[in-house]
Amino acid sequence: MRIHVFRGLFPLGQVYTTPGALEVVSEDERISALTRHIGGDWGDVCDDDRAANDEALQMGERLLSVYHTAAGVKFWIITERDRSATTFLLPSEY
Repeated sequence: MRIHVFRGLFPLGQVYTTPGALEVVSEDERISALTRHIGGDWGDVCDDDRAANDEALQMGERLLSVYHTAAGVKFWIITERDRSATTFLLPSEY
């Protein structure tokens, strides 16, 4: 088991992965995406969601990032507004 320490723009809380995301998103892809997420790189979100995330950083609201695996599978990372939890999931699991 590898241990990773992430530092970024906000706390992640507990990090969870849904069964679907665990099956199709590799550990390396999750680490890379999480590093982008906490650095404020929201991935493939639309302009409105990008602006909402930037505002959410200041206002303490929920954060959503969208990424794709090397195979092209879309997955999300959501950090809850209270920063108690961050979850990897597939859109179909929302």
